[in-house]
Amino acid sequence: MSGRAGIVVTGTEVLTGRVVDRNGPWCSERLRELGIDHESTVVVGDRPADILAALRWLAAEGCSILITSGGLGPTEDDLTATVVGEFQGRPMVVDEPLHASIKAILARLTARWPNVDQKSIAAGNLKQATIPEGATILEPIGTAPGLVVPPLDGSDNPTVVVLPGPPSELIPMWAAAVETEAFVSVTAGRRTIEQSMLRLFGIPESEIAATLRSARDSGIDIDALEITTCLRRGEIEVVTRFAPDQQVLYDSFAQFVADEYPEALFSIDGTTVDYQLAELLKASPPLTIALAESCTGGLVAARLTELPGASAYFRGGLVVYSNEAKSRLAGVPEELIAEHGAVSEEVAVALAAGARKALNADLGVGVTGIAGPDGGTEEKPVGLVWCAASLSSGEHAVRKLQLPGSRQVIRDRTTTVVMHLAAGLLRSSGR
Repeated sequence: MSGRAGIVVTGTEVLTGRVVDRNGPWCSERLRELGIDHESTVVVGDRPADILAALRWLAAEGCSILITSGGLGPTEDDLTATVVGEFQGRPMVVDEPLHASIKAILARLTARWPNVDQKSIAAGNLKQATIPEGATILEPIGTAPGLVVPPLDGSDNPTVVVLPGPPSELIPMWAAAVETEAFVSVTAGRRTIEQSMLRLFGIPESEIAATLRSARDSGIDIDALEITTCLRRGEIEVVTRFAPDQQVLYDSFAQFVADEYPEALFSIDGTTVDYQLAELLKASPPLTIALAESCTGGLVAARLTELPGASAYFRGGLVVYSNEAKSRLAGVPEELIAEHGAVSEEVAVALAAGARKALNADLGVGVTGIAGPDGGTEEKPVGLVWCAASLSSGEHAVRKLQLPGSRQVIRDRTTTVVMHLAAGLLRSSGR
């Protein structure tokens, strides 16, 4: 790897959680693709002293390049360019061509608002055109230019890439940033960093820790690989980063995991169960799917339709929260609910069949449960969920869950189980 990089995400709205940071993870992955090791991401508020401290700390940690996002707007709290200028010891100057370019952009944007305060617009225009002397300008996507600011001659400071906060502006600007002379010179000699992901379902995260120890004991030099594990949405992700010449070593590790968990390992290339289910449905002959959801309230339908092209296989979904809706919309017999209760295997199976019939689909899925925090009993506690899937050919699968956690966690984990249940049924049917 050639050097290390740090990322500074600015904005009090990000620091306080009102806005979720998407720029830091996106830039991190782009750095990996370039063969640059990402050291740390620091999130700071709109305070100049904090931004400067973050830059100085990452420089002291040995980063050769820093990426900032946010703080390039026209308002008083947008101070990133000024702070970066101070960090690099470069005076702030007005770039007249940039000034004119932003002015033209603003003229088009404000044409629809004839009563806008032109003095404020002009002041903001001037502010955004004031940049550290010697910086390379990245043409604005909105009104904020990006910058690549190298250190002064003789300084061992890292080069700083200054990008806007909105992802719609930052992402397209990245390509121009990495082609600048300042960026290329400081990252010369970089090499590829490979990354692979294994996904497992149905085992606790503690199992992976034991597996890593077993792999080491078997003679696999896993310490030479950068392996991270994460439990997300009920699945375990094992992400490994390695140099290209370590491919054989990684393959040995991946095979060890596959041998240890032949049933739990469902993805060796990082593909999600959502994608796999979609591919199973689209295989020849193509099949369609319909849902009847109670406790998940449409969340399974949302996951199915997140992928483009879902209209090819997704018929639709019924949100049947009340017992009346279960009967009237999904055709569940009232006496079945009365006898077994709404949260039961029998009702889940009936929901799956009812969704399939009501929406003329090949595969039906039914979900019913108690997401809490209220509504549980000793016999049927909070977290009890029944899921069922059935094919028009008569094959079916049922799963009983007893999930811990909050209402949000229970509902989210349930959607993951449903996706695996449906995919598993299709595979067992010969898809």
